[in-house]
Amino acid sequence: MTTPLTLAASTRPDGTLVVAATGEIDMSNAGALEEALAGTGEGMVLVDLSGVEYLDSAGLTVLFTHASRIRLVANPLLEPVLTIAGFADVAAIEEITYAEPSPDANDA
Repeated sequence: MTTPLTLAASTRPDGTLVVAATGEIDMSNAGALEEALAGTGEGMVLVDLSGVEYLDSAGLTVLFTHASRIRLVANPLLEPVLTIAGFADVAAIEEITYAEPSPDANDA
């Protein structure tokens, strides 16, 4: 049984290629992540894992394979896994930053 994973590729206005993942990345679907990253060519890619709730060694293997050309956006839940695996030593990992609601937002 394949674990639910949604992948979406896009290009930001500044030309940055983005592969966004939502769900879980494990042995059953890591091949889909590999295909998505391989399909982006040879340039730098931002891999957005902010919607990923679980990442196992199969997913880490894919990320390590492409480490020289990716930057990650990872939610705080994944940071320990990425750090312990040593991924933080070979590629940039950006933490998700959430905008603070404006004080006037509740006045509407």
